[in-house]
Amino acid sequence: MTAVVLVCGDAPLPLTLGSLSVSSVPAIPEKDDFDEVFSKLQVTASPRLIVVGSDAAFAAALTRLMRTDRLHVELAYVAEQRSPATEAYQLETGAKAANVALEGTAKEVPLIRDDAGIALVGKAVMTGPVGETLTGEAYADDTRLFSGTTPRLNVTPIPTMPGLRASVDRRWRWIPRNWVEARAVQLGTPEALVVRDGVANPRTVKRSTFYRHERDWLLVH
Repeated sequence: MTAVVLVCGDAPLPLTLGSLSVSSVPAIPEKDDFDEVFSKLQVTASPRLIVVGSDAAFAAALTRLMRTDRLHVELAYVAEQRSPATEAYQLETGAKAANVALEGTAKEVPLIRDDAGIALVGKAVMTGPVGETLTGEAYADDTRLFSGTTPRLNVTPIPTMPGLRASVDRRWRWIPRNWVEARAVQLGTPEALVVRDGVANPRTVKRSTFYRHERDWLLVH
């Protein structure tokens, strides 16, 4: 196994990873920011990419691996603090995460993406515009999540089949969320704002679908 580290923004680099090949990119890397690290990985027999940064950076890396047909690359995540992605996949943080990134093994897990071709690693939240009440109808496979209005719709990946789970917020906070596991979640709405892993979509949408990609990805844990 040959590992390459991608440090995103001002995320601190754990000492354990300092001896590896390191590439520094913006906090949320874009297409061209992966050129250097991909050139390093393509000459190794067992490539592993270690992302040091936020959930948004981790999602950007997985998205590029998916879009460039590089899902054979093992992907490790080193987050400084707990996040929706570390919760979803039960990952360590800080120095412990760095040790796992070096010594851990890779396991195939479902890859969750949306209809815009963007991978989801932590959490997607859908509301009405500017955080208003969400109007419309949503299904998790054949289960109707809501019809009418709801404060917001939540989608998060899970490391086992069918691949994701979804819930709607209740109007009264003391009522617990009812999570529904599914292969896909579909939303139809007059207008919705989608926030994926902390990054808001630049435009509102009338439809949004999150679903399991036809190929899994390799998560180091």
